[in-house]
Amino acid sequence: MTTPEALRAEASDAASAFPPLLAEAEHLATTVLLGEHGRRRAGMGDAFWQYRPAQAIDEARNIDWRRSARADAHFVREKEWQIAQSVMMWIDRSASMGFSSDKDLPTKANRARLIGLAAAILLFRGGERVGLTGLNLPARAGQMQLMRLAGALSEEDETEYGAPVARGMLPHSRAIFISDFLGEIGDVEAALTDAADRGVRGVLLQVLDPQEEAFPFDGRTIFESMKGGLQHQTLKAGDLRDRYLERLAERKGHLADLAHRTGWQVSSHHTSQSAAAALLWIHGALGRHT
Repeated sequence: MTTPEALRAEASDAASAFPPLLAEAEHLATTVLLGEHGRRRAGMGDAFWQYRPAQAIDEARNIDWRRSARADAHFVREKEWQIAQSVMMWIDRSASMGFSSDKDLPTKANRARLIGLAAAILLFRGGERVGLTGLNLPARAGQMQLMRLAGALSEEDETEYGAPVARGMLPHSRAIFISDFLGEIGDVEAALTDAADRGVRGVLLQVLDPQEEAFPFDGRTIFESMKGGLQHQTLKAGDLRDRYLERLAERKGHLADLAHRTGWQVSSHHTSQSAAAALLWIHGALGRHT
């Protein structure tokens, strides 16, 4: 079992490249007034919820040794408050998110990380537990968890476009998905359907570069994905504008329909806009799910 000291050193090393981002996230979080966001209620914390297999990040004191003695694996005993106050995040780190049309604008990935980390800070201050979807970073609270989040989000995904992950989402918890959502819409639909089946409600924030919204291209243009796997060359880019904008509107409409059918909420954000506005929307939207 990994010791707390080893975890602390590992998290500090992983997040060592992120002091400016963490500082910016802390500053951004202070711009949003924290209201009664936590879900502390009398009696919650004593009610048993479920056993789950222990993970490397779990401390030895959290193991239920009596339950573990009846099997060949270690189990953690979770209580109801751990579920009710858990928020799971999926922040797209695919190649598509590395795009920026202007050196003075952040990449979509950097903006997504900033908003995600600032949201985590607000949630921690409200008594919430935050983790990443998947099985590598379960929901926990505290400054060390923030460092783990920063370290995990520094890892890049080698795929062209991100696909949401619903694994590891606790029943009846809440979730935040941040992406450009320009990949396969079927992946988003599968993740939201899976989440809804578990009683999970959350928010979708679509982060786009201003050029992706306006399509200001004309004449000879070569369009290429960030990893070069997709390419299209045209002599009349302006002729593609109407069709592109139509397809983008269709994608936004599909996301809105998915959110409506699964009980989620959706909004869009441009990297040229204030990150505070997007954070405020997430904070308010999550509050409506409590």
